[in-house]
Amino acid sequence: MYHKDKIIAVCTFIKQANPNILETQQYQLRGMAVTKPFQGKGLGGIILRYGENLLIKKSVKIVWCNAREVAINFYKKSGYQIIGESFNIKDVGLHYSMYKTL
Repeated sequence: MYHKDKIIAVCTFIKQANPNILETQQYQLRGMAVTKPFQGKGLGGIILRYGENLLIKKSVKIVWCNAREVAINFYKKSGYQIIGESFNIKDVGLHYSMYKTL
């Protein structure tokens, strides 16, 4: 998402399987970010729903992500559920795998 020719929000989806999910039609959400001045304005939810709708058109059944601990509530509000135990990514912090059935 752009504002005055500058990227302010982004999310990327890649065809990547999570070993804890049996569904074969799945994509991973990676690189979700909104720049600080634009956080809290609903832009993350907008681009997330837009991406999910594109995946639905491709007949994708599951989208999953490795969510930072601070983002858990954002993903829960968007219909994602935690799967498995928390884990630490070196130099980044505590994460949880989360998924959503589309």
